[in-house]
Amino acid sequence: MADFIQVLDPAKLIFAETALAFIISPFTVPAYNLPIFLFGSYVQESHDAAQSLNLFAGLLSLSIFYDVLWMIRNEQGAFLRLLTVILLLLKLPTTGSFLIAVRQRGGQFPGLGTDINGPTVWSMPGGFTSSGRDGYQTVEDDAPRAPPKVSSTPQPANQSGTYQSV
Repeated sequence: MADFIQVLDPAKLIFAETALAFIISPFTVPAYNLPIFLFGSYVQESHDAAQSLNLFAGLLSLSIFYDVLWMIRNEQGAFLRLLTVILLLLKLPTTGSFLIAVRQRGGQFPGLGTDINGPTVWSMPGGFTSSGRDGYQTVEDDAPRAPPKVSSTPQPANQSGTYQSV
C-alpha cells in the first residue's frame, strides 16, 4: 500500500479533487472541501512550506471524519452522494501522499517529537554507527585487520601525565 501511495502524483490528485469540489459546490455538499483543496493546491506548489504541508495534511485527514458526519446528517440526491463519496475516497490516498511529501521536505509529524529517521542528538562513542563519522572505523566494515603486535620488551614505567599501554 505504501508503494502505491509513493508513486501517486500529489499535484494531479489535488487538481482532480479541487475540480470535483468546484463542480459540486453549488449543490448541497460540505462547504469546507473547496477551500481545503484550494489551500492544498497552493501548498503543493510551494516548495519551502513543510509546515503548511503539515497543516494541509492534518486538515485533509480531519475533513475525512467530518465528511462521514456530514453525510450521516444531511440528505443528498443519489448522483451528488456518489460524487461526495468519490471525493471522500480520493482524500485517503491524497492524505498519504502529502504525509510522504511532508517527510521528504524535512517536516515532522505533530506529536511524534523528532524525526525518527533524521539526525540524532548524540552518537555512540567509539564510532559504533553505520555512518563512520569522525574518522572512526565502523563495526560493519569487513576490512581485514592485522593482529596487534606484542612486544616482549618491558614497557617503561608510567611517567607523569601519560598512560601505560596494556
